[in-house]
Amino acid sequence: MKLYAIESGNFKLDGGAMFGVVPKVIWNKTNPADQNNLIDIGARLLLIEEGNKLILIDTGMGNKQSDKFFGYYSLWGDDSIERSLSKHNFHPDDITDVFLTHLHFDHVGGAVNWNKDKTGYINAFKNAQYWTNDKHWEWAVKPNAREKASFLTENIIPIQESGALNYIKRPEGDYLSNCELGFDIFFADGHTEKQMIPIINFNGKKIAFMADLLPTAGHIPLPYVMGYDTRPLLTLSEKEKFLTRATDENWYLFLEHDAHNEIITVKHTEKGVRLNEVYRASDILI
Repeated sequence: MKLYAIESGNFKLDGGAMFGVVPKVIWNKTNPADQNNLIDIGARLLLIEEGNKLILIDTGMGNKQSDKFFGYYSLWGDDSIERSLSKHNFHPDDITDVFLTHLHFDHVGGAVNWNKDKTGYINAFKNAQYWTNDKHWEWAVKPNAREKASFLTENIIPIQESGALNYIKRPEGDYLSNCELGFDIFFADGHTEKQMIPIINFNGKKIAFMADLLPTAGHIPLPYVMGYDTRPLLTLSEKEKFLTRATDENWYLFLEHDAHNEIITVKHTEKGVRLNEVYRASDILI
């Protein structure tokens, strides 16, 4: 098995929204804001190469939305999925499977592109099967008022219409060992219904792709929960359970949304779980 970090592009979000009830004077120390109160956000994906499988976890925002839409998110940098794949000698057509942690636009937008004349949509990874779970799919296609702006029809329905949509089997509890794609999954409901956190066994290490359960290293303290989460108290308990196990078993946490910290480990302290070490993806994914 080989793992690759795929940078799909960076953007900015309101720091207050990203940290919920935590005061700016505190979160600004780890995630400094600009003059508009915006903080740097990454869209770092994970590519798994194993045998004849090439599995991409999440797809970033993509590029099919309007300039007005992207204007809300202050895009920065020159990364893209295509450019990042090319650095590792891959092409979008090589992807066999796309695993979507959840269907918010910044995780699934890159899954679907305009067709050539912009009259309809095509899968961005034309040879890939796409994976979500039935409970989250139902949640996304019949969205609540709070999340409706994050579940965009053009990012989701074309996948189903293409015939490439697949559902991961859900366990009785919150942990699935050895899913259909060969890794473990932690199911979390605090951010959105049945978000999936993949945990990959890799060269004697466990690499957890944190998605929105832990957006940045600055979110490690339990009360540091995003204002975007639909059930913040549930996120708090899910983080505690997950980070305790990650600490006890020395998991490596791959941060999708932290623009500056790629992979971290955590440790127990008298104040609870806290940051231990920070690594570049190239230090771990070898």
